[in-house]
Amino acid sequence: MRRLAACLLAVFTTLVVVAPPSQATGPVRYVALGDSYSAASGVLPPDPTAPPQCLRSLANYPHVIAAATGAQLTDVTCGGADTGDYLTGQYPGVAPQLDAVTRDAQAVTMTIGGNDSGVFINSILRCGAAGLTTLGTGSPCRDQYGSSFQDTIRTTTYPSLVRVLKAVRAKARHAEVAILGYPSILPATGGCYPLMPVAEGDVPYLRGVQATLNDAVRRAAKATGVTFVDLSRVSEGHDACQPIGVRWIEPVLVGTNPVVVHPNALGESRMAAEAIAVMRRL
Repeated sequence: MRRLAACLLAVFTTLVVVAPPSQATGPVRYVALGDSYSAASGVLPPDPTAPPQCLRSLANYPHVIAAATGAQLTDVTCGGADTGDYLTGQYPGVAPQLDAVTRDAQAVTMTIGGNDSGVFINSILRCGAAGLTTLGTGSPCRDQYGSSFQDTIRTTTYPSLVRVLKAVRAKARHAEVAILGYPSILPATGGCYPLMPVAEGDVPYLRGVQATLNDAVRRAAKATGVTFVDLSRVSEGHDACQPIGVRWIEPVLVGTNPVVVHPNALGESRMAAEAIAVMRRL
């Protein structure tokens, strides 16, 4: 990993992914997998080579990495992907993401798990709908759904993550593999109804759902020998309730990204910056 690291000493907005010394000839063969947080869905400019359904951006963190390091990028990130789309085609004509991971891959990154069972996106949508019914007061979402979202993450998402991370490891035995967690979507308390139409009492509840998801990603990474990039702490104060230029995630209303509650270009670059720091500590 030293060869590529030397190219990144002055680049704080990219993920350092470096090949072992035995593979230190030619550009690093880098494969990007994952969902809309990896694809930067809705961020301009779009990737003209991507399937239209995937809403992949040229400003996603894999493209930033490749541009900064000269890595040879194979990007199959796709909005809406879940762990099942690693093993089967997500759309007609779109191959399983694992098909892109070849034996000679030297680096693999991903953000995945948030769409499994629809649980994370459903928690946001349902809590938003519930918040509208109370005009942002109370905790209608927590009152209705209780621990169901977190239970599904623990019992279904976690083992699915372990399964696909093992599959990636089996196909790319000599690669550095990293999985990024999800950055903070809401502040710790209060919220910003109606920009994020979540009732005030449901803000900590949704934060708890996201924390459970990130913990499932962390545990799956540990169980499979994959590097986990925790974004929880560094993304604090950059949630969707913050102003433009501070927030990493765009809100439902008055945002700059047509794909709401997703990272903007700043968020993508900062996600990559934290990954650099993590990889350099290895």
